[in-house]
Amino acid sequence: MTLSHDSRWPRAGDWHAPDGAVDFGIIGIPTYSTSITPGNANETPAAIRAAIPRYSEAFVSGGEIHTAARLIRHDFGDVDNPDGDEAGAIRVLSAAAARTRLLVALGGDNALTVPVALGAWGDNITTAGLITVDAHLDVRDGVSNGSPVRRLIEEFNVDPARVVQVGIADFANSTDYLARVRDWGVTVITRDDVAERGVDAVVREALAIAGSEGGPIHIDLDIDACDRSVAPACPASLPGGFSAYEMRRFARLFARDDRVVSIDLAEIDAAMDAPDGRTIRLAALCVLDALAGLTER
Repeated sequence: MTLSHDSRWPRAGDWHAPDGAVDFGIIGIPTYSTSITPGNANETPAAIRAAIPRYSEAFVSGGEIHTAARLIRHDFGDVDNPDGDEAGAIRVLSAAAARTRLLVALGGDNALTVPVALGAWGDNITTAGLITVDAHLDVRDGVSNGSPVRRLIEEFNVDPARVVQVGIADFANSTDYLARVRDWGVTVITRDDVAERGVDAVVREALAIAGSEGGPIHIDLDIDACDRSVAPACPASLPGGFSAYEMRRFARLFARDDRVVSIDLAEIDAAMDAPDGRTIRLAALCVLDALAGLTER
């Protein structure tokens, strides 16, 4: 569909700043081949990019109108074959993150969290923090979209004391894996906890824990933590998950923090979306909320 043109209503997206330092960057990580639920998550980065121009960069904060136009924004394109060449993906992500204050990775399934986090953290893994917003623990054995948190802790020595898992849902995990994260010392904040305390309070706690050593923080926003009514393109989304607003609020608040260097958006299969494209549109708005959060730093 061709979008209308209005010179007084500039559209978001089409970000190109190929040289030098960048404030805000996006990069596609089309992971999909190790997914527990086979699908076409590799089609999602392109779908999110296509949805971003439906929106502007203008937002209201503190009663004032703001725009991200003063920031340098750049689209780094897609990483080639991130499932087959994870080490190569880490190198590409490291180079992109080194140029960028905040890098947002467009997945792809949750396997992308490993190369994105490692690339963004660089040599600071001993002080790094990880926050996931996810219905699932992602600590399965093996290599899949169900294993990134376990891999980062066991294979890459991320300190579990600086790992916070937000939105963990009932009936979406096993007793063995719940015991595993408890034994490691990971902080688990359930969906019920968020409902009782609110997004803002949970974000403050998560940032305090993950950033306790002052190191860089990676945020994994797994869109299947949202209610299935707003995220039908997420194979594992449950009824009773977060609202679209809550997920967007997570993106905005985390992006405000100077220690947050990277965010990934995971677990959307663009081929499964509703006819109105609601899941992809939500992901596009999470990108823009992250951009707004960076503007508010």
